Amino acid sequence: MDREAIISVHGLRNQFGRNVVHDNLDLDVWRGEVLGVVGGSGTGKSVLLRSIVGLLQPKAGHIEMFGIDALAADEETRIALDSRNGVMFQDGALFSSLTVRENVEVPLRAIPDLTPELRHALADLKISMSGLPWIAGDNYPSELSGGMRKRAGLARALALDPEIVFLDEPTAGLDPIGASDFDTLIRGLSQQLGLTVFLVTHDLDTLHATCDRIAVLAEKRVLVTGTMSEMLDVDHPWVHEYFHGPRARAAIDAKDRTD
Repeated sequence: MDREAIISVHGLRNQFGRNVVHDNLDLDVWRGEVLGVVGGSGTGKSVLLRSIVGLLQPKAGHIEMFGIDALAADEETRIALDSRNGVMFQDGALFSSLTVRENVEVPLRAIPDLTPELRHALADLKISMSGLPWIAGDNYPSELSGGMRKRAGLARALALDPEIVFLDEPTAGLDPIGASDFDTLIRGLSQQLGLTVFLVTHDLDTLHATCDRIAVLAEKRVLVTGTMSEMLDVDHPWVHEYFHGPRARAAIDAKDRTD
């Protein structure tokens, strides 16, 4: 069956001063997949995410989303594209002066003629979908644990029923149980809602538990893409060390025990 590229990146170049982060980077993201993006420090994983969602203007290249040239899009088209995406940044990136419910309501305010009562109800639904108790909607971010803030950030990312969700290090800083629960949540939501997930991570357990495919950033480009088992056959020093090291073996053993 033919795969549909919901995101296509071609010839991408990101540069800050003399520091070239990406040079001639190509990547396709298939509709309905969970794609894990990994790479060493400084390879520009988050920079790539920000380029795709429109928060960073690359120096060169093309980015298509849903078949639309995202870099050449006018303001109206860009807003329409943004409504089809949800983004969860590290630690949630919530507005500290707003409650969780009010944070989730922020994107919903862009919907015309949506009553406050319906906006409130939709926000509570998204909060519940993220695995938070309903009462958490009344809390401020400072009153939540790190894991709860991440779930609140996810609830806000889901507010507009997006087709693509971008997650930046979603399990960073979580204890193993919390990280595993979050992995299960992401996998479940992707399957139940038909989401495409672009997931930046360094967590091998997350790669094993959630990702259909992995893209490795190295040498200023996407060096290789493939499944976890295919990564084991890649003959590249960083890729070999990452996917054959003791943490990788522990992640594989843990996955085998749950299958």
